[in-house]
Order: sequence, then structure tokens, then C-alpha cells
Amino acid sequence: MHWELSDEQEMFASSLREWITAKFPTETVRELQGSSSSPFTDALIGEGWWGVGYPEQAGGQGGGVLELALAAREFGRAAVPDSGWLAAAMVAPLLTDADLTALVEGQRRAVLATRADRPPVTGPDAIDAETAGDTLSLVVPHVLGAAEAEVFVVPVRGPDGPALAQVAAADAVITADDLLDRSRSTATVEFRDAPVAGLVPVDAESLAASAQRAPVLVAADALGAAERMLDLAVGYSKQRKQFGQLIGGFQAVKHACAQMLVTVEASYSSALYAAAAVDAALADAPTIAAVAKAQVTRSVADLADTALTVHGAIGYTWEHDLHLFYKRAKLDRTLFGTPAAWNERIAVALLGPVNSPS
Repeated sequence: MHWELSDEQEMFASSLREWITAKFPTETVRELQGSSSSPFTDALIGEGWWGVGYPEQAGGQGGGVLELALAAREFGRAAVPDSGWLAAAMVAPLLTDADLTALVEGQRRAVLATRADRPPVTGPDAIDAETAGDTLSLVVPHVLGAAEAEVFVVPVRGPDGPALAQVAAADAVITADDLLDRSRSTATVEFRDAPVAGLVPVDAESLAASAQRAPVLVAADALGAAERMLDLAVGYSKQRKQFGQLIGGFQAVKHACAQMLVTVEASYSSALYAAAAVDAALADAPTIAAVAKAQVTRSVADLADTALTVHGAIGYTWEHDLHLFYKRAKLDRTLFGTPAAWNERIAVALLGPVNSPS
């Protein structure tokens, strides 16, 4: 099955790609690698792209998770620093109407204080942190987009049950992680008796909505990186000569590029169908999203190795663009959980939980 986009969706994706190419070409992306500032986020907000995928009543441009996935695909294709954007997309379903409007209009940058090295919390029963309601003491490793946060939203068990605690970023100690992929950023966030600015009850539906966005948007990001690596590999095979012949004429290279194309086509349908399933609130949408994360990110990580092989020694160098997307694909594989972790969720959804022997 090949997923088909509407004309409007195709136009949106094409327009966003043109904007990124004009505003954030590869040379600019290289300059932003590892930067603590957020010019890409500022540009998204300033030029109206930030609101795509959010309801108009909240100040957005309309659309849903599929539009967010299309944006994530373009961000992965360009290797732009989009940690703040992805963090915002994840926290959005957990916010009140007023806070969502502030987020969408770029007035307040909120980040969900959850670990980016494991699948997100899907229900109240999985919340471990506790607070009395006035202060919060907690250490959360590997929080995506922490450097751009103005307020952290923390799932906790409060005096009246599961809730979301809001803590100002100024009241947290943020220690940046050193990632191989310098286009994204995570950090350890430590709250030391930090004042809780607000405590809002949270339900399972909101937590599930947030949790489903992580696998879908990371899979879409990996899809974009895969498309770019395929383009680079094919382009290089038409330029590089060995033994007086273009390497694109060698059967082994042809087969490698053909397999990369198969991965891209399969990933395209899997990632975008998962986004559409979440939008449609299908009963098995969580499982479909888990399949997309497990299958797409694993396959694209393997594709990255193939692209590196096609490029030969030049693919390992800082000067060649391939390394940007290679590292992107490798982080996508583990971002918000490895394929193995998501396969476990799929197994539980299909077979039920495994009972430990007595």
C-alpha cells in the first residue's frame, strides 16, 4: 500500500521544503550544529509554520498529527535543529486551552519533562514522580528540547491524584547532554525543591494522545532523513568513478540503492498511515504508531549504513553532508525508545501482558 496525500497536503509539504531550502540550507544547518540558541524555532514562529497542525481556535493554522508528521519529514530531510518544535508537539495535548494558545502563538515555550531514551508514559499508572503540590524535587535525564524551555510540564502524583506540575525553567538546573547528532538537543533537568507554578489533573486520554505523537513524529523524521540519504547515494554513484567506470553501473551498488528505495517507500506509507490513524482516533492507533516507530527507525538506521558504504571513505568525513543524516537516523532509532522497546509494546497489545511465573 502506498499512502496518498491530498493536494493540499502535498502543497504544504512542498512549500515547507522550499522555505527550509531558502532559509536553512545545509551550510546554515552546519553553523547551527550544537548551538544553544534556537533561530530555527524563532523562524518557525515568526513566519507562521509553527502553528500548522494545531486548531485554529488555539491560534493555529489547522490540521492535525498528519500535518505535524509531514513537517517532521521535511525537518529530517534537512537535518534542521527542531528539538523545540518536537517537544512542543508532544506537550500540546496535555495543556489547557489557555496554555495551548500561548504555546501555539509562541508566547510561552513549554516542554514535557519526560525521558527521551525510553517510550513515553501512556497512562496515569506509569507516573512515578510525586509532589505535595507546592514544590518538586526530581531528576529527569535526557529531556528533549530542555534548553529552549520556559516552563516544564511534569507528570506527577499530586495530593488529589495524577496531575501535571508546571515548573519555571528558571527554577531548574539544566545540564546539556553530549549527543552524536548535534542537530537535536537533550539535557538532564533537576528540580531541587522547585516551586510548582500550577498543578492540573491529567487523564489517561491526554497522556495517551501525547505518547502517540512521539513514535509517529520520530518515524516521520527518520523517513525524511532516509529520503535525503537515498538522494545523496544515488547522486554520488553518478559521479564517482572506479576502474574507469561510474560506480552506479556496478551491480552491487545498483542493488544497494534499490534496497534503499524499498526502505524509503515502505517507511513513507508506514509513517504517514500511523499519523492518519492517530488523527482518526482508530482503536489500534497506539499499536500502529508503535509499529511505525519500530519498523521505520530500525530500517532507516540500516539504510544509513548502506548509504555510508556507497559513499566509501568520503561518507565518514565531516566535510560531506551525509554525516548529518547518518547521525540523525541513528538517534531516531533510539529517540523515545529502541525498536525492541516498541516491539514489546506491540507484543503486549497483540498477545496481552506476560505473566511472571509464580
